[in-house]
Amino acid sequence: MTRSSKGGAHRVDRRSGPTVRNWGDPTSSFEGEPLQANSLVECGWGRLLFGHTFESPERLVEELLRETPGRRDIAFYLRDPHVVLSIAPQSLFLDPSHTYRLWLSDYRPGRRPSGGFVITPVRTRDDMDQLNRIYAARDMVTVAPDFLESHRGSRAISYLVARDEEDDSVIGVVMGVDHTKAFADPENGSSLWSLAVDPQTSRPGVGEGLTRRLAERFLGRGRSFMDLSVVHDNHEAIALYEKLGFRRIPVFAVKTRNAINQALYTVAAIEEGLNLYARVIVEEARRRGIAVEVLDAEAGFFRLSLGSQSIVCRESLSELTSAVAMSLCDDKAVTRRVFERAGLAVPAQREARGGEQDHAFLREHRRVVVKPARGEQGKGITVDCRTPDELDKAIALAQRFCDTVLLEQFVEGDDLRVIVIGGEVVAAAVRRPAQVTGTGKHTIAQLIESQSRRREAATAGESRIPLDEETRRAVAAEGFSLDDTLPAGRTLTVRRTANLHTGGTIHDVTPRLNPLLAEVSIAAAKALEMPVVGLDLLVPRVEGAEYVLIEANERPGLANHEPQPTVERFIDLLFPQTAGGISAAAPPRTEAV
Repeated sequence: MTRSSKGGAHRVDRRSGPTVRNWGDPTSSFEGEPLQANSLVECGWGRLLFGHTFESPERLVEELLRETPGRRDIAFYLRDPHVVLSIAPQSLFLDPSHTYRLWLSDYRPGRRPSGGFVITPVRTRDDMDQLNRIYAARDMVTVAPDFLESHRGSRAISYLVARDEEDDSVIGVVMGVDHTKAFADPENGSSLWSLAVDPQTSRPGVGEGLTRRLAERFLGRGRSFMDLSVVHDNHEAIALYEKLGFRRIPVFAVKTRNAINQALYTVAAIEEGLNLYARVIVEEARRRGIAVEVLDAEAGFFRLSLGSQSIVCRESLSELTSAVAMSLCDDKAVTRRVFERAGLAVPAQREARGGEQDHAFLREHRRVVVKPARGEQGKGITVDCRTPDELDKAIALAQRFCDTVLLEQFVEGDDLRVIVIGGEVVAAAVRRPAQVTGTGKHTIAQLIESQSRRREAATAGESRIPLDEETRRAVAAEGFSLDDTLPAGRTLTVRRTANLHTGGTIHDVTPRLNPLLAEVSIAAAKALEMPVVGLDLLVPRVEGAEYVLIEANERPGLANHEPQPTVERFIDLLFPQTAGGISAAAPPRTEAV
């Protein structure tokens, strides 16, 4: 292996690949620099064990098996991963991730992103809470705020966050490790870990911006390269890294067989074909020792069994919900009447009859929502019709999905979804319509397509912005067409409905929910006699007491409300004997970085 020295930084010839040393000689050095033996770095979510510094495979395995519950340790830069695995094959597995390297001498800074965000170090406790919100949303292990606070001045590890310039919220995070500071690395390297972007941000280029900023930080310190590990089927991330100049290198990682890593080392055949909403329930059931039988993967039907008890579910709809209760939710007009009889606030509503009667309703309320009486996922709904022509077109659209069409008074406010399970509010979230942010270079249609790809990746294919008439109407209402180039930094709402399946985003507000709104939601669930239900309200403020009830969903998507324990409470309801067991303390699901 050849080496050169330039400006005090040692460089390994790239053709020969990464450097690994023989076990038993961890203190060998390059150019007379000692290598620290048995080196590891605490990262907050777990430890990085630099395998090539360990004195033996046995010593590395011994340290790796000291992993604490709820954390994820990674042994990296292994010369002989097969030997390490042979020592504890029941406890360890070879991580199915690729390693990529960016030679910093070849790095060329790109144009600063024009997406309306800035990148800074972690500053405040609120930064730490928002950082963990993003990690939880991406099913990654969160970091103890105390750890972040105590390591803000560290030279070995660095946490950077991307902040939205509009509201200063954190929309992305990345962690870097300086190998020279961490273990006197004679190769003068660095690495990138735990890159995550808020799946709900409309700002483009956040991941690229964080990656570039970290690379530039290490370049400024004179480091030679920056490595990263990415799960092999994360094609979107791999495309970004290759675009920035990263290249594959033959480096491997080993992890422990724990609940966090389970998806990486097992093939859960029973989950194959299930959508996200069914899969999270099945995973939780399996963790509790509940048997799972998939009855129809495409439709999301499965049977859960424990001892002599057996319950069939379709996602979050179970046999505990009666056919009568489900019928009450199925027809939106019936749902509204149930709420009204229970003394709950509802908007004015009538069935569309055509012609002058419909136009009279519009004149009375000035702004109207048109929707099919039956349906889900926002299909056929048109929000905020203001002219007779818009109303007639909206009715025609809704009739494609259901013969009965409802006209409803438009009410300003946040779209609030409240999840009630077993008579208790478990989660509350505000849903917002899909938005895109201009770059000054791309058309609105291109921005929508790009945002749709991000939303699909973040929701396992459940969310995408349709390029349909409703999208064109929303864009036109803002004075644009789909072929127009949106000015840099301009944020545009491209849908009027806030449904997740049409590209909407969902933001947890459970801690802020006014107790009266919680009481209203519980009363609505009781009126419908629903053990599990998602209630839709329009509210001026989540912290306030004003509301109108809009709809009820008998099969709410529990996966949308993490980190709130909706899935856990659902299984508690079905199998109360398993509540508070191993699952309650189980760490979050995770993907490889």
